[in-house]
Amino acid sequence: MRLFFYLAVLCVIGGLAWIRFAPSDPAYWNVDPHVTADQDLADGVRRRIPGGEAVFERLNGIILATPRTDVLAGSVADGQVTYVTRSKWMGFPDYTTVKLNGDVLELWARLRFGRSDMGVNRDRVEGWLAQLGAGRDS
Repeated sequence: MRLFFYLAVLCVIGGLAWIRFAPSDPAYWNVDPHVTADQDLADGVRRRIPGGEAVFERLNGIILATPRTDVLAGSVADGQVTYVTRSKWMGFPDYTTVKLNGDVLELWARLRFGRSDMGVNRDRVEGWLAQLGAGRDS
């Protein structure tokens, strides 16, 4: 009985370690978002944002100010950036790709593990866009 308990604890710890330390392949995650319309999805969100490179630069600053968020690949100068944001306690990674397509930013935020993000990506993106909008009024 004790052996099963220790095996279960080991499996849980191993699973949590995998979630936190699994490598992120930029070739897989830094892809064209292909956003044709705003969408709320079970595993993330897609948004089209009017604006050019100056808006992209401001949004980049807002995203990078988000706790536990880093650039996975790309840059504003490249016209496409993919960010990884990890949840506070469990370290679940979410990926957000922003691409400049003419005078529109295409944004695709999605989870890596699971089937539903319970609206976390939508809330994060809406918060970024609210900050971006607040910056426009100033």
